[in-house]
Amino acid sequence: MIRRSLILGAMLLVAGCGPRREPLSVYQSIPDFVLTAQTGQEFRSAEMLKGRIWIADFIFTSCTGPCPRMSSQMRRLQENLKDLPDVRFVSFSVDPVNDTPQVLAAYAKRFEADQSRWAFLTGSQKSLNALAREAFLLGTVDGSLNHSTRFVLVDREGRVRRLYGSSEPGVVGIILDDVRHLAKAGA
Repeated sequence: MIRRSLILGAMLLVAGCGPRREPLSVYQSIPDFVLTAQTGQEFRSAEMLKGRIWIADFIFTSCTGPCPRMSSQMRRLQENLKDLPDVRFVSFSVDPVNDTPQVLAAYAKRFEADQSRWAFLTGSQKSLNALAREAFLLGTVDGSLNHSTRFVLVDREGRVRRLYGSSEPGVVGIILDDVRHLAKAGA
């Protein structure tokens, strides 16, 4: 009987439906922003993200380090959250000089991004820096290509709820659990 409970508990954790590690906190709100998507069109957060749960990260397309791993993790999140079509994914470039909409579109295709749900954004270095530094509190976008490798969970009210290290063991499952918790709670 104990063995069966342990196996069931392990299966729930793997499925992203297990017991929560800790309650989701409420941190700062992300201000509305306007950037350029991989489609070349203007991306207005007030229109595209308002009322939705979303996951953000900061990457650059020519990265040979953690960015491809992070984008693969986002793809796994996208695949595992198909049953929650209102969840969005947003990848901000830290290399706006080179990450043009065309380059971002090719990168999105490489990671099989559902463009109706996953946006790859670029803009001025100043705008991206303000978001990374002041809104997400993740450091600077200063042209050096040094950047945070954290994922950020944002609730329907535009509030940061949790940060996750992309190299944290089981991070995809943890994020899935937290997103499902927010979706159930209506947050």
